[in-house]
Amino acid sequence: MPIVYRKNIDEQTSLAVWKIEETEEQLVAGLQLKQHELDVIASLSNGKRALHWLSTRLLLRTMLNTAEYIDCQMDDHGKPYLVNSETQISLSHSYDYAAVIISKNKKVGVDIELIKHKIKSIKHKFLSDVELAQKQIGDNTNGLYVSWCAKEAIYKWNGRKGLEFKQHIHIKPFKLKDEGILQAVVELPEGTKALDVNYFKTDDGYMLGYVVA
Repeated sequence: MPIVYRKNIDEQTSLAVWKIEETEEQLVAGLQLKQHELDVIASLSNGKRALHWLSTRLLLRTMLNTAEYIDCQMDDHGKPYLVNSETQISLSHSYDYAAVIISKNKKVGVDIELIKHKIKSIKHKFLSDVELAQKQIGDNTNGLYVSWCAKEAIYKWNGRKGLEFKQHIHIKPFKLKDEGILQAVVELPEGTKALDVNYFKTDDGYMLGYVVA
């Protein structure tokens, strides 16, 4: 299984990225799927969508290192969770990669994206004028993707609908690097919370961001 990146963030939390090179049949063979899951795969008309669904589950299975059936479902907010387990999970995928982060004691969120220049055409939809005024974001494609991945990771970490990228998640000024940490402030119903978001750019043009808190 081509895990291209793996990091133990702390004793209870780990992140892994996998390059999708298998066929749908090969991925299915590595999983213990029940009929309702096979139905989900059959409903994914685009072949890449099926590969993404299967690869995140197989990577999750590899990270949990268990021979038992893993019951991964989605709650009413669309957040993946493990039935009968306290382990927190977050899944992401983009083109040729799948990413999974798991933690036994903390909430987590991860996002991976293929870097494309077209993000400049939608930057005003997810960034405030204050954020766009930051020189490391503004018209910088990498800075825009760092910001998007950070906000998406925070959204997944929160795991509840109603959180708006532009209105509720605020990226504080940071120094743009190929790998770094930025601070963000998120406005939640229970109050404002400051979060650290780790990010890194891959050699083949993907950006990944994750949050553990």
